[in-house]
Amino acid sequence: MKSLTVFTTSYNRAYLLPQLYASLCKQTIQDFIWLIVDDGSTDTTKSLVASWQQEQILQIQYIYQENQGMHGGHNTAYQNIVTQFNVCIDSDDFMPDDAVALILVNCKNLDDNFAGIVGLDANKQGKLIGTIIPEHLSAVKLNELYSVHQVRGDKKIVYKTAIVKKYPSYPLYENERFVPLDYLYLLIDQDYDLKPVNAVFCIVEYQEDGSSMNMYKQYRKHPNGFAFSRISRIKYGKTFKERFKNAIHLVSSAVFAKNLSWLLKSDKPILIITAIPLGVALNLYIRFKSL
Repeated sequence: MKSLTVFTTSYNRAYLLPQLYASLCKQTIQDFIWLIVDDGSTDTTKSLVASWQQEQILQIQYIYQENQGMHGGHNTAYQNIVTQFNVCIDSDDFMPDDAVALILVNCKNLDDNFAGIVGLDANKQGKLIGTIIPEHLSAVKLNELYSVHQVRGDKKIVYKTAIVKKYPSYPLYENERFVPLDYLYLLIDQDYDLKPVNAVFCIVEYQEDGSSMNMYKQYRKHPNGFAFSRISRIKYGKTFKERFKNAIHLVSSAVFAKNLSWLLKSDKPILIITAIPLGVALNLYIRFKSL
């Protein structure tokens, strides 16, 4: 059995997938499966993947599902992964030639208190996304990288599959297609550490149609998904600033969802009450920015 699953959720990204495929073919170690979760694509993704499977250069697993959004694709991936480790590489990203080798070397003999490893992203010009991980850290929680150690920029996480499978799936909401993925990562943080690795695992390229480029619209289109995420961020936030910021966003999301019962689900009711005026103001600001 292969050691690693590289999984990709894709919706109408046939025009981007060849770049990722080419990078996987060039990996110095081929000890991985590429799992593609096709999230209801209507383009040529299925036939494109079939042609790659016929080439037999990579071991490719293809799963088609009705459109659920990226988090639904992650649910399906985690349910089907059988390798010891897994990493998500988005359809618009790709891997340096030595990425799989670096991942597997650093995952070797991980102690039981580690859920996996966390590495770096860079752009096509080789510039790191954000900052490196402080060199003195030998173990870290993902959330603490940002809230305590002031690290910036997206990082690439490799998880032990057995650990990921212990936790609940992302919820699916009617007429919504987005739940922030860090909900799961935050739950894992409560029980396990990550081993920091200052090596680039992924080359990223943000698309104009991607979620990171349209955040105000995402807040408005997927309020229940964001509200759900804010509850856990308030509960587990390490600083008052972090908890209060998410309380403000929870109020805004609850207003967008027309479901104020979200405000009753937090275990910090006084904080929520305090955040209501700013939450309403944020809601109005998002409405203006997402016109």
